[in-house]
Amino acid sequence: MKSALCLCLLLLGLQVQGQHRSNLNDEQQEQKIPHSPEDHSQAEDENLAHVKIAPSNTDFAFRFYKQVREEAGNKNIFFSPLSISTAFAMLSLGARSNTLRQLHKGLAFNLTEIEEQEIHEGFQRVLQLLNDPHREVQLSMGNALFIDDRMKLLQKFLDDVTNFYYSEAISSNFQNSSEAIKEINNYIDTKTHGKIVPLLKKLSSDTKMILVNYIFFKGYWEKPFKNLDTRDDDFFLDAKNSVKVKMMHQKDIFNIHRDEKLSCWVVEIPYKGNAAALFVLPDEGMMKQVEDALLKETVFNWMQSLEERNIYLDLPKFSMSGSYDVKGLFQKMGVTEAFSNQADFSGVVEKIPLSVSKAIHRAMVDVSENGTEAAAVTMIELTLLSAGFPPPPHIRFNRPFLMMIVDKTSHGILFMGKIVNPAAKED
Repeated sequence: MKSALCLCLLLLGLQVQGQHRSNLNDEQQEQKIPHSPEDHSQAEDENLAHVKIAPSNTDFAFRFYKQVREEAGNKNIFFSPLSISTAFAMLSLGARSNTLRQLHKGLAFNLTEIEEQEIHEGFQRVLQLLNDPHREVQLSMGNALFIDDRMKLLQKFLDDVTNFYYSEAISSNFQNSSEAIKEINNYIDTKTHGKIVPLLKKLSSDTKMILVNYIFFKGYWEKPFKNLDTRDDDFFLDAKNSVKVKMMHQKDIFNIHRDEKLSCWVVEIPYKGNAAALFVLPDEGMMKQVEDALLKETVFNWMQSLEERNIYLDLPKFSMSGSYDVKGLFQKMGVTEAFSNQADFSGVVEKIPLSVSKAIHRAMVDVSENGTEAAAVTMIELTLLSAGFPPPPHIRFNRPFLMMIVDKTSHGILFMGKIVNPAAKED
C-alpha cells in the first residue's frame, strides 16, 4: 500500500480579448528535463539558484493557504503551492508592465532582493532536482502549453519557457474543441498516472492557450507503520463530534518539537529519498493561533528545533482531494490585472490581446501504512533501560492538524494542507 501518494495539477486558460487573425504555429518538440546529479560539481551559483527563490515560494505558500482557509471554512484543505507558483512564474515570462509587477508581488518576489532572471533560473534548478530519476522518492513535475494552431508564439517566449521550465509546446486544433479537450485531458491522465479525473470540461471559442503544470509524488516512509497495528479509533472534529477512522500506530524515534508559545506539537516523518512530511498538531482550540503564525520564520524555527525523541505516535489513514479556483483566490490577493481587459501578455504573442480566463488547481493525497510490496527483514534492537527517565510522549493526531510535504533537496514545500476530517470525501 502507498505511504503517501500526492498529485496535483494547475490548468490556466488564456483567451483572446478581441477579434484577430494569426498565423500557423510552428511544430514544437518535447523538451526533456536533464536530471541533476548530486555530486555538486556544477558552479556554486547555479546550485544556489533554487535556494534564492525558496523564501519567496514559502511566503507564497502561506499567503495562499490563508486565503484558501477563509473560503474553505471547516473543510479539508490540500494543494501544491509549488505547482501554482511554477505555473504563474512561467506565465510571467510573457507578462509586461503592471501585469508583470502584480504577478511578481502575488508570488512574493521582491525585485529589489532578487533579479527576474534569478527567479526563472531558480525554478529551472527546482525542476532539475525534482525530476532526478536516481532519487528514491518517485517525484516528477512538468509543464505544457497547448496552443491554438492558428496562433504563433513569440520566439523569445517559446525559448524561455522551454529553456527555464522545460515546457512542452503542443499545437492543438482548438476549432475542434471536443478533440482538443480530449487531447489535454489525456495528457493530464498520463502525467498523473491516471489519478486526476478529466479536469477540462469545456473550451471557450476565445481560448488560445492552455497552460498545464503537474506534480506527482509517491513516497515511502523510512519507518513504515505495521498494518496489524492499524485499528478503528475516534477522530474528534470538535469538542462534541467525532468520526471513526483507521488509526495507524507506531512507537519509534522521530524528530519532534514542542512549541510552547504556539501550543502545538511538530512531528517530522521522513520518506526515503530526502523528503519528509511535517505534521503539526495544535492543542485543542489552538488551530487558528497556529495558522495565523504560519510564516517562513515559524517553520524555519520548527525545523531548527527538531530533536530526536522516542514517542508513541498515532496518525490516521486518509485520502482526500481538493479543487480550487485560483483565479478568484489570486484576485483577492491583489493579482487582478492578469484576469482583466487591462492584462498585458504582449510577450507571449504579437498584436493579440490575451488575458487569463481561468486558473484551476486540483490536488489529492493518500496516506497509509507503507509502500512495501513484498519484503522481509529481521531486526534486533537493543535499547537502554529507562532509569528515572520520563515516559515517551504520546502524540495523537486524533483532532484537526496541518500537514506539509517538504523536499529537502530543493528546499521547497511541495504540498500543504489541513486535515479537519480524515473520513470526509469532499472535493
